Amino acid sequence: MFKNIKKGVRLMSGKSKGSRTERELLHMFWDTKYYCLRVAGSGSMPLPCPDLLAGKNKRALAVECKSGKATRYISKEQVRELVQFAKGFGAEPWVAIRFDGMEWRFLQPKQLKGKTNKHYALTKDLAFTKGISFLKLIKN
Repeated sequence: MFKNIKKGVRLMSGKSKGSRTERELLHMFWDTKYYCLRVAGSGSMPLPCPDLLAGKNKRALAVECKSGKATRYISKEQVRELVQFAKGFGAEPWVAIRFDGMEWRFLQPKQLKGKTNKHYALTKDLAFTKGISFLKLIKN
């Protein structure tokens, strides 16, 4: 679980931190009476699969989660697969981003901007100017 132990401080690996933030969001959905599940192996299988599926009152959300201190990147292929899965499942596709010490923000795939030929950049500016809060997401 921890990559390095240095001077008594345990550092969490990126995978562990990602799993922890996915579970945090899962609990937020449950706390607001959304049914939610975390999809095991979502990033490691060849089939399109989001990190979380949440639903309430005939509304379904397919959510891809990212977290970190600063700008995060998501591949255009991963976003394409999220949209493909959501369409087939009858869900809304959402990209969720949480920067350390800040609230979750949610973006629709069409709001993402290309940083490279293969990736979109999830910046704080994009998240807080174009993205919506968790409360706004669940009230839509």
